Amino acid sequence: MASTRIPRPPATPASNTILLDDHRFHDLLPDEEWGRLPLATWRRFSKRFADGETVVYVGTVEEASFTPAGWWLAQLARVIGGPLPLCTETGVPMVVTVTEASGGQTWTRICARSNGFPQVIHSAKRFAGPTGLEEYVGYGVSMALRMSVEHDALVFRSVGYSFQFGPLRLPLPMRFTPGDLTVTHSDLGDGTFRFTLEIVHPRFGKLIRQSAVFREAAS
Repeated sequence: MASTRIPRPPATPASNTILLDDHRFHDLLPDEEWGRLPLATWRRFSKRFADGETVVYVGTVEEASFTPAGWWLAQLARVIGGPLPLCTETGVPMVVTVTEASGGQTWTRICARSNGFPQVIHSAKRFAGPTGLEEYVGYGVSMALRMSVEHDALVFRSVGYSFQFGPLRLPLPMRFTPGDLTVTHSDLGDGTFRFTLEIVHPRFGKLIRQSAVFREAAS
């Protein structure tokens, strides 16, 4: 399909218009790749929010699975706040909130469970690190992310993990990491999109996969 570059909006739109001039994600990709994104995806990742403002997405988990090694990985990750899915229930509600914070965005994922309280996962996307974008999961642990556009979907791939203690940042050896993490944002049309998370270990193969379909909640 021919590439179409989407022009950036004017710098001073009308006061009652949602600002679409947040170029932080755009700047991490060549214009040609960014232009291949569906308009709805481009808009979601270009909204300008003041610090503390939040957008809410509501959805349903459609797919969730992990291998025995993936299950153990998710349990071990609870010592750094539990950033990975802990169950394989499908058809349950999931809510994602994105809040603008100084230097990046705070993402909160709330996944319902038929028994017990929902699982709550916090992380922060920070425009920093060797690739210009990293996901901080807490307890000093973060992973550098590289963005790409594949089959009209926006893809985030881990390209290294690190541990930070004060001003000191140490890269984590591969044997102490879960493997390659990939998050895919695929627009489905009609205001919906699919969010898919996969973790693949170089030795143990695919460990965890979760996919959910969302739409933005009415304000």
